[in-house]
Amino acid sequence: MNAFQLDFIAVAVSVMLIVAYYLFLFSRVRRDPDYTVQAVNHKARTLWVEAVMRDRSKDIMAVQALRNFGMAATFKASSAVLLIIGTLTLSGQAESLARTWHVLNAGGSKAPELWIIKILCLLTALLVAFFAFAMTLRVLNHVVFMVSLPADAAQGALSPDRVAARLNQAGAFYTVGMRAYFITVPLAFWLFGPVLLVLSTMGLVVALYHLDRSPFSQEG
Repeated sequence: MNAFQLDFIAVAVSVMLIVAYYLFLFSRVRRDPDYTVQAVNHKARTLWVEAVMRDRSKDIMAVQALRNFGMAATFKASSAVLLIIGTLTLSGQAESLARTWHVLNAGGSKAPELWIIKILCLLTALLVAFFAFAMTLRVLNHVVFMVSLPADAAQGALSPDRVAARLNQAGAFYTVGMRAYFITVPLAFWLFGPVLLVLSTMGLVVALYHLDRSPFSQEG
């Protein structure tokens, strides 16, 4: 257990950094609903669906926009599959790679058992990314048909606000997939040692702070 102590501490610190960031983000969103780009995009998608369903001349534009959204999700899902295959390949070379990849491992454990745990964590993040992007495509397939309906005929579950909710659900899955991708960065650095795990997590939090903040948010 003492051999794994530094790695456990590094994981705990990294988790606390990410949790602290999301708590900060949640508190800011409560004060300013437009603080994040996700909130702004949510509103934009809702207004976009309502405009498309009320103006039949925008059908082709709507299909092209959804197709581009789907192509982006398809590309990222395919990339996740390739990364999963690469990660599984690493798991079969744990004994040989552990000796060379731990050159920068200052104080961390070099046990093969911990290496397998690191690979499993990385693999889990990639699997989450794949399924999130796959769910994005699934929901988009439904929205393509719904958004083509005229607003005066679309009632109940097919009303513009319900269709917008489905599109925003696809956007939420897409965001989850991207977050899973981002998490793979510190997990990949963890393969080289616990110190790099903490440093890369700090860099990730700084990057997320700039990526999440909307340029239209209120400062202060």
